[in-house]
Amino acid sequence: MNLKLHFFIFGALLLACQPVFAQKLTGTVTSGGQPVTAGTVKVVPIGTGTITDADGKYSLTLKAGSYQVSFSAIGLEKKTVSVILAAGETKVLNMELAASAEGLKEVIVVGNRGVGRTKIESAVPVDVIRMSQVDAVTAKPDLMSQLNQSVPSFNYNKQSGGDGSDAIDFASLRGLGFDQTLVLINGKRRHLSAFVNEVGTRGRGNSGTDLNAIPEAAIDHIEILRDGASAQYGSDAIAGVINIVLRRDVNHLNVTAGFSGYNDQKYNTLNNVDPSAYYTDKHFDGQAFTLGASYGLNIGKSGGFINFGANYFNQGKTFRAIPDTNWQTNPNAQPVARERRAFGDGSVVSGGGMYNMELPIKGTKTVFYSFGGYNYKHSNVYAYTRSWNYDNGLRANPTKFPTDANGNLIFVPGIMKVQGYADGSIGPNNVYYNPQEDVYIKDVSAALGLKGTTASNWDWDISNNVGRNDFHYWGNKTFNASLPYVPGQPIQTRFDDGGFNFLQNTANADITKHFGSVLQGLQLSFGGEFRYEKYQLYAGELNSYVAGGATLPGGVAKASGSEGYPGYQPSDEVKDHRTNEAAYAEAALDVTDKWLIDGAARVEHYSDFGGVSTFKFATRYKLADNFNLRGSASTGFRAPTLQQIDFSNTNTTVVGGNLEYTKLVPNYSDVAKTAGIPKLKQETSTNYSLGFAWQPTSDLTVTVDGYDIKIKNRIVISGLYNQGDATLGQPLNDLLLKQGISAAQFFANAVNTTNTGIDIVLDYKKRWGKNHFSALLAGNIQHLSINKINIPSTFKGSAADSATFFSDREQYFLKASAPTAKFNLNLEYGVSKFSVGGRLTYFGDVKELGFGETSAPDGVADPFFPYVTLDATGEKVKEIFDFKPKVTTDIYVSYKINKTVSWTAGVDNLFNVHPSTNVIKGSVNPNSSSSFGDSESGGPFEAVQMGFNGMRIFTKLVFHF
Repeated sequence: MNLKLHFFIFGALLLACQPVFAQKLTGTVTSGGQPVTAGTVKVVPIGTGTITDADGKYSLTLKAGSYQVSFSAIGLEKKTVSVILAAGETKVLNMELAASAEGLKEVIVVGNRGVGRTKIESAVPVDVIRMSQVDAVTAKPDLMSQLNQSVPSFNYNKQSGGDGSDAIDFASLRGLGFDQTLVLINGKRRHLSAFVNEVGTRGRGNSGTDLNAIPEAAIDHIEILRDGASAQYGSDAIAGVINIVLRRDVNHLNVTAGFSGYNDQKYNTLNNVDPSAYYTDKHFDGQAFTLGASYGLNIGKSGGFINFGANYFNQGKTFRAIPDTNWQTNPNAQPVARERRAFGDGSVVSGGGMYNMELPIKGTKTVFYSFGGYNYKHSNVYAYTRSWNYDNGLRANPTKFPTDANGNLIFVPGIMKVQGYADGSIGPNNVYYNPQEDVYIKDVSAALGLKGTTASNWDWDISNNVGRNDFHYWGNKTFNASLPYVPGQPIQTRFDDGGFNFLQNTANADITKHFGSVLQGLQLSFGGEFRYEKYQLYAGELNSYVAGGATLPGGVAKASGSEGYPGYQPSDEVKDHRTNEAAYAEAALDVTDKWLIDGAARVEHYSDFGGVSTFKFATRYKLADNFNLRGSASTGFRAPTLQQIDFSNTNTTVVGGNLEYTKLVPNYSDVAKTAGIPKLKQETSTNYSLGFAWQPTSDLTVTVDGYDIKIKNRIVISGLYNQGDATLGQPLNDLLLKQGISAAQFFANAVNTTNTGIDIVLDYKKRWGKNHFSALLAGNIQHLSINKINIPSTFKGSAADSATFFSDREQYFLKASAPTAKFNLNLEYGVSKFSVGGRLTYFGDVKELGFGETSAPDGVADPFFPYVTLDATGEKVKEIFDFKPKVTTDIYVSYKINKTVSWTAGVDNLFNVHPSTNVIKGSVNPNSSSSFGDSESGGPFEAVQMGFNGMRIFTKLVFHF
């Protein structure tokens, strides 16, 4: 990473964005004699605005003229005054704002289709996350991980060893699937990624929305609705809705620059007893540089604006391993992880920007608006290790290396590595390499619309929103070992593996009106939506998947395709599209000044699977002015994505010296139909929630919300079924043989689940004199149970086939989508220009299963449960990896250098806490049926929420001009 170049770009950006006006309006905003922080100052008619700093000060650069200047802040009455600025004048205008009971409550838009309500008076739980409050005080450089520490039921796991899943970041709410949470931008549906998680990853079978493709600098705040909302917003909103609201301020330059890195002095591979056994980097690894900037401009003289936000991110790799390999005498040691010698996070370089624009049409009540952006990401990750020979030939893989006509290894420097022997010599028996996977992701979106108010006070909004995501694989520093070696010619080491893209175009029309004369007020909303979706999977180059014909002596076939991630084949290619029409209606009625009821209904029709209807009822009752009881009941759905319907992938393996092909077959294929796999249909849900919001004082807010979510027909990926299994029936076996498929697996509506839990949020903020103190406790306790597995009749021919369809291991993995409990306690105290803070995060217990290395003992209730043997006795034990509860500690200090510059430094995971290792204690012998290397990741740790990289040190500079 070239830090000089990064800081040069940073400096050039600052110089390029300096204002050019001459007149200034400055002052201090106070309340009760104390400075108001983060207050809003807005100038009419030009729409220029700014935000007060920690001392309540503000500064605006304007042209000469007459203006109306408004001052506002949460908890305070808004005040507007007239100002005249002469040419060359600098005017000081101080403002005192009075307290306001209504202003204490943040207004949210998500959760109802009408005008916004205050957060604590909403009938459903909504979190409001302001980027200015979370971005500057953590080492975590990306939006996903920042939300993971701020929202109680937000779930996010960084993958390692999951192919494309390492390159993209999905998240979920309330322990459900990635694609069961709907994402909006400015209230408009965001497109999904083209990627679908495969076997070996979190959320397997799911697609999702990559929040990290949205630049943080462009975001003002995020509203997270933690409740089912399909009746209001349509497909995907089973767990809730994430609404990202873009910035609107103008003539206000914001720049954030940060640097961080991991200081893991325990598990960094450089600390291993034999570093040559692993890939290594630096002791201070995973170094990340972030740069974000936003700036807004006025358009016209009627309050029009355009705001630009952009981010650049560059992060290096990490490598982790158990430091001691002397497993015979040290119970905490493990053998060399010969299948994951490059376990850790991949490198990422990304950059992108978004704009947000509004332009009132003069002389009307109509506003034209538009927003959109572009993001590019390049990720480089390591696949599993390929070893020429180790364990005295027990695990030799010469079929995955380039060889000459006599079967001799062709050593390729710069790609292959050699583990040194104890005497310092090197030998060919310890040659290995890790294929690299390059992923290039391009994401583009644009929305435009008109909104306004009719003469009879009906608010209307017409919009069109289009987005496209392209996900492209390349194999790098790897081989197709089956390509015959030609002496004197270079060996191909980079392959175009193909990829996929997804396009979504959504048109909306929304109408709403408030009737003040109906009881205490009626909000009526209705509208329609038309959506077009298109999916394409495109093949890689020929050499990325072809079986080139090279063999080892004796005629043993060599592995075909690019090692690491073989290219998509022409038989995998597909182009598909569909349309969707929807209509909804919603009414929110204030029956009395205490009682609110809200009802919604929605009907939709998909061109590929038909229609669906959903309903919702929510209510809130004020037991006291500061205590609201709330609850909801709703039905929901999630349509199968085109990614799930159309995705397929072919892999090769060498068995008995012969090439065999395994395939994840698409739902439309003859193989799926012959296997009795039904056409994919919608997942359906029933949601219930009950909770309260309490504000005992103006400084403290308490919310507690319980939920129960039942989902039928969840789409998952089945287990593998082998050609030749007589219980599958002759027609399926014949078809598999005809198509050259040795084993197949399927997408299917296979599982019914129930998820129950409770979200708890306590938010306290206090300011006195030059002091301030804040405390935020956010917690979630949840449990997911599997009620039913829907096994097609084809796979009920034997107990083994039935157990394979959605195995014990897959069931545990689904339940491990979120820990049983997660709590975050954030504390901050500040005086004058200094602030210090800390964060404690508790991650609850998670259990997963291994693949199993031995048969189950005789007489057990479940003979298909995975078992391993203990090293000392050979006793068979269940292979349950138990990741015990852990607590991480973060600290930071901030200093406001002047009214323009703030500096923050700190440490995340101060005590270098790691998750439990993924082995069964006393079962690590690599030459027996032990648990060593038998986990999902194959490395020392799993992809649990707390991460595995250890202590992270950071510093950030924030500039406000």
